Amino acid sequence: MTNLKGKIDFAVIVSVTNANPNGDPLNGNRPRENFDGYGEISDVCIKRKIRNRFQDMGETIFVQSDDRTTDSYTSLKDRAEGCEELKKEIDKKKSANRELCTKIACENWIDVRAFGQVFAFKGVDVSLGIRGPVSIHQAVSINPVDIVSMQITKSVNSEGGKESKASDTMGTKHRIEFGLYLIKGSVNVQLAEKTGFSQEDAELLKEALKTLFENDASSARPEGSMEVCKVYWWQHNEKTPKASTAKVHRSIQIKPKKSVVRPKSFFDYDVELLPLDCECVAPEEYSLV
Repeated sequence: MTNLKGKIDFAVIVSVTNANPNGDPLNGNRPRENFDGYGEISDVCIKRKIRNRFQDMGETIFVQSDDRTTDSYTSLKDRAEGCEELKKEIDKKKSANRELCTKIACENWIDVRAFGQVFAFKGVDVSLGIRGPVSIHQAVSINPVDIVSMQITKSVNSEGGKESKASDTMGTKHRIEFGLYLIKGSVNVQLAEKTGFSQEDAELLKEALKTLFENDASSARPEGSMEVCKVYWWQHNEKTPKASTAKVHRSIQIKPKKSVVRPKSFFDYDVELLPLDCECVAPEEYSLV
């Protein structure tokens, strides 16, 4: 494994067409939006999709979805105890070496060495928190989004014994007609050195971002309704480059074209990359539409 060459900043432009990119369970599963009407996709949602892509690439994941498990474990505690080397050290209780536990966890699971993880389970004396080098912002849409709701019905009752349709046959689906979202993130070299996040892991992360919505279709997100349009990837030569991450991310300017009143596709926008006023590495740019 090769040490990370330098700090990484990245940005991903995502289009959403007639889909619910991230429902809010506390708001009837309506697409998330802020008080100004701009759509949002939580960082947790984005990390889940990256983990799924890592799994599809054959990598070992600690935080697995119940519907995508590749082992027999039904909880994070079971999965942690299923690692014999880690369990052996944790069983030492108060004399357990937390640094060694961190090293074992990071070596076994790519999502732990990427995003970090809290290992604190009921009945286990040893608890530790691992800070990961990969940080991701919640995605925010470029323009306010229009949320469309529709009533749906099931053709049959869930339970028998009722002659007419029961109340649970009625439901509601929500979607946004169109939205263009910007995902921002970075990889910290100092934390990468602690978790062992390597240059090879960074390449896997880049590939996961480029293919973020493969094998992710559902009734809320039909195949093709979520699309990665562009990926920008800055691989700096220094651990702490002269341009801050905020400045790098601000260099991406996305605006609707002057002739467009209401954008309905990625091609209704102008995307411009402003030059940074320092000698920073030019980004790798991937156009995927």
